[in-house]
Amino acid sequence: MTVSYPNQYRNYCVFSPSVNERIKNGESELPVIKESLKNSNSEDEIVEDLYILNCLIDNGIKPDKVAELYPELSKYNRTESPHIQTFLAGIYRKTKVPDAFGPLVAMLIKNSVNQAATQPHDTLTPDPNEEIGGAILDYLA
Repeated sequence: MTVSYPNQYRNYCVFSPSVNERIKNGESELPVIKESLKNSNSEDEIVEDLYILNCLIDNGIKPDKVAELYPELSKYNRTESPHIQTFLAGIYRKTKVPDAFGPLVAMLIKNSVNQAATQPHDTLTPDPNEEIGGAILDYLA
């Protein structure tokens, strides 16, 4: 499992080909992801799992099924990783788990305070505040 993060030539992540197979597994992949999220400390593994969850929702898995993973997802609500925050906010945006609204607001505030201290912003790192803000707006709509 290897994730290639955005660089000066592309503004998106590239995942190993095995990810496509996992996405094709559909709903049967959810227990695997649940266990992985419970036990992982690897940013690559977490980002890959979150990407797969996003794709599963896009491919028609009911958001309610993914929302059942909120206890495992919430483990990463306080992460500093902009990659994890971006994918997590995208999942929350699609599932609208009520318990995720507060953590999204907390992420946005924390990032805003910390970003001001770390200017200029690294253009190779995603700005999770865009996705977090969009998720918050979707919750409020």
